[in-house]
Amino acid sequence: MSGLDIEQLRAATPGCATSVHFNHAGASLMSGATLAAVTEQLRREALHGPHEASVAVQGRLDEARADAARLLNARATEIAFTSSGSAGWGLAFAALPPLRAGDRILVGRHEWGGNLATMQRAATRAGARIEVIPCREDGSVDPDALAGMIDERVRLVALTWLPANGGLINDAAAIGRVTRAAGIPYFVDAGQALGQIPVDVEAIGCDVLKGAGRKHLRGPRGTAILYVRAAFRPQLDTVFSDVLSAPWTVQGAALRDDARIFETSEHAVALLLGLGVALHEALALGVPAIRDQIDLTAQRLRAELAAIDGVAVHDLGQQRSGLISFTVADLDVNTVKNRLARTGISAGANGPAYTPFDMEARGLAGIVRASVSYLTSEQEIGRLLAAVHGIARER
Repeated sequence: MSGLDIEQLRAATPGCATSVHFNHAGASLMSGATLAAVTEQLRREALHGPHEASVAVQGRLDEARADAARLLNARATEIAFTSSGSAGWGLAFAALPPLRAGDRILVGRHEWGGNLATMQRAATRAGARIEVIPCREDGSVDPDALAGMIDERVRLVALTWLPANGGLINDAAAIGRVTRAAGIPYFVDAGQALGQIPVDVEAIGCDVLKGAGRKHLRGPRGTAILYVRAAFRPQLDTVFSDVLSAPWTVQGAALRDDARIFETSEHAVALLLGLGVALHEALALGVPAIRDQIDLTAQRLRAELAAIDGVAVHDLGQQRSGLISFTVADLDVNTVKNRLARTGISAGANGPAYTPFDMEARGLAGIVRASVSYLTSEQEIGRLLAAVHGIARER
């Protein structure tokens, strides 16, 4: 057992009193303390002016950056705050040396659609190409297959660690051992990992890693963490700069020597204070304990959904996350999602756009996604199972 006091944590989360929430992988429920940090800063800005209010809380922003570094086993100088995971990933990708004709980008089959769109546009302009790394029998990306694909034309390896369309957990560290040995840049999309499973960038061996604050970290929307390995940063050339990322000197603009080359002087202080509280809460609970609780809940829900006549669970992998993907007979996944919503249950529904290569490879037109948190209660599990039973009977 995780040892977490679930009832106490739920009592400290206002949304638990009004929502039956199985969309934590989309955006989770903020704690009351996180909400208060955001609203109190907005009030300070209204009363004293945003710039003045920002100066007053600079120490807390520094603490948030230090906590983000602790969460990832990184240094504070390797952390940038961005407005979204996609924005951070896109800025880091755009800062890579330009692609050339014949260059190759290798990606996991489960790569996030937004990352793929960014890579594809750059590859098309340059005459480069994107290639998919084969999977093991369990559906996870195969590091041995990756090793066999490496040559002098490979410019980047990209992996979505925990895919958005189900419970698979890829072996990010095994992929990192291959890329590090080959000296190839390695980007990890950890959008579903942060706050759900332990993250150690040194063990993973990645050069860039990003994740949103709104998901399992339970921070506000509009916040994200971008890690850039210090030794890798000199290889990056940002597409734009401002007075924070490249302050003006008598010699001209001087680019910073840390990850904040991807930040600007204008940022949502209130949201970052909320993220800081969420980070502190996750670290205080302990991510290993969070992982244990989520795993217990997900295993039970996955098994009970699979036992319902007409329901198929589509999760891959040996190690699995708190994202449970399923379909109900031949019903459209958005129909299922909407029928759950009418019973007061929030869930997700993903189509091919989110993970196009994997959905095509498995012949999936869509999946319903029930994602759990350490906040998920026995009563909520019962309500979801009863609702899915009802939908399956009435189809």
